[in-house]
Amino acid sequence: MKAFFSNVWTKRLVSIIAVFYTAAVCGLCYYSIFYDIHISARSSVCMIVSAISAIALVLMLYTRNQLLTKISSFVILTAMLPVVLMYFDEKALLIPIVITGIIILLFSGAGEGKKTLIGTLILLLYIFGALGYYLFSSFFVTHAKTDIIESGVSPSGRYRYQIVNTEDTSGGSTSVIIEPNYADVTYPFVTFTLKNMEHTCYQERPMCENIELEWSTGTRADITAELNGISDNILVTLTNEEFEKYNISVDRRLQLSGINLYKLIEVGKSASDVDPLKLDDLSESQLAAFDIGKDSSDRYYVLEPTLEFLTAIGRNQGETIYLSELDNKGYEAFSESHLDELGYTMYDLGKNSTIPLTELSDEQLAELGVSESGDVLKFNGKTCFRYYVAELEDYFNTEERTFSIDLLN
Repeated sequence: MKAFFSNVWTKRLVSIIAVFYTAAVCGLCYYSIFYDIHISARSSVCMIVSAISAIALVLMLYTRNQLLTKISSFVILTAMLPVVLMYFDEKALLIPIVITGIIILLFSGAGEGKKTLIGTLILLLYIFGALGYYLFSSFFVTHAKTDIIESGVSPSGRYRYQIVNTEDTSGGSTSVIIEPNYADVTYPFVTFTLKNMEHTCYQERPMCENIELEWSTGTRADITAELNGISDNILVTLTNEEFEKYNISVDRRLQLSGINLYKLIEVGKSASDVDPLKLDDLSESQLAAFDIGKDSSDRYYVLEPTLEFLTAIGRNQGETIYLSELDNKGYEAFSESHLDELGYTMYDLGKNSTIPLTELSDEQLAELGVSESGDVLKFNGKTCFRYYVAELEDYFNTEERTFSIDLLN
């Protein structure tokens, strides 16, 4: 048995446990950045984490001279820095892991010089990390006195809501906040909820004394008719792939924005006119004023491309330059080839990324992710939340993870 435990291959195999434990710590680091933690039974969590950490520590000490264990000894405390900062109040979770990290770092088989260097770097990392987080929390985070006066779940169970009163010098406000109820990660005694998923769908000043909430279920067809009845100019943002799927050509999407006032006057427009201007809404003479022509197949092209513009897009003189063939750099080059006397662009050419809701069919809305039916909320008789808009505008993108400074709030 002694020969078995002293065998180098046995130690190498057991050192994989260190990798699993370190991976779990790195996973906790990931959760600390993107999720809030809610522990329902701290004593149970402390016992479970302590038991796992103790077993892992014994095995790591047994394999302390193995490469995997040496690497793990340096990673554990480093990965725990965001966890310590974000979940500082959860001592039952933090203490067992931090103690394990410190012990294995001190007793790992790495050279004393390496341990001293890495230990010093980790200590400095914690000092400056804690200082930076404290300064951010103290000076850049707005602290307002808030009071949650009501909370619950929508009838479908898909959304959570809170009614929040905020006190300030302007009489305060009452807000309705919605967040997804389907993106939580649940473990025994612990639940992680995504950060920055709250969407304030309604706010009223000053604070409301009487609050009446009414949840109902709306259908996609009925809400579409309702929204189109409110306005026929509600715009929906589509991706390039979705425009192509619905056979909406690039030429139909082309528009001019940031137009010089004198150029606007030249084409019979004024500063009060809608900006941007769609090329489809301009006559041939108006298009010509922007150095744009339109052929018999309704494709737009550059009337008189300059040498600098042709060089920028890699084309030759005499070629017909269709605007639909240009990329964003091409649009920028076209705009920069039309400057005023001071050297500023007179207008910017680009593609519109929106389409009126009235032009989308019920089938297309379904393809865009709008469910057949869902939750609708009224606050004191006013509709303040429609599942339809939340899905169409992607209020709750639970799949995307983007690091931002807001995650530290």
